[in-house]
Amino acid sequence: MTGIDATVLNRLRQAAVEAAGHAYAPYSKFYVGAALLFEDGTVVTGCNVENVSYGLTSCAERNALFRAISERGAGRRIRAIAVANRNSAPSPPCGACRQVMSEFVAPDAVVCFPGDSGEETRPFAEIFPFGFTLEPQP
Repeated sequence: MTGIDATVLNRLRQAAVEAAGHAYAPYSKFYVGAALLFEDGTVVTGCNVENVSYGLTSCAERNALFRAISERGAGRRIRAIAVANRNSAPSPPCGACRQVMSEFVAPDAVVCFPGDSGEETRPFAEIFPFGFTLEPQP
């Protein structure tokens, strides 16, 4: 289904679990980690960072992506995304993360995340079928 070796996906999931260990979540106690696999094989991780003003909280997925861009530039595409949390709760990427990542995912990118009945792996296009885009102006 994914075109990505199961061993690679398992390592990506483990990287997300490790990243969740760095989360700053003193208010919600919801510790999330994300790991992004790029087409060149690079893995970049991030964790959620909360703020007492919840609207200023930044999700693990966006933090991983922003880190990747700030460290390596924006020219690469994401092949796979893994999300993990230390709370044993379903946690697919939120809508804001899906929208931000949509500009950087490869056409066949997959997302691994804790679902209602265990670990799920879905095509990115399935979890975010209608992303917002701007048509270039003439």
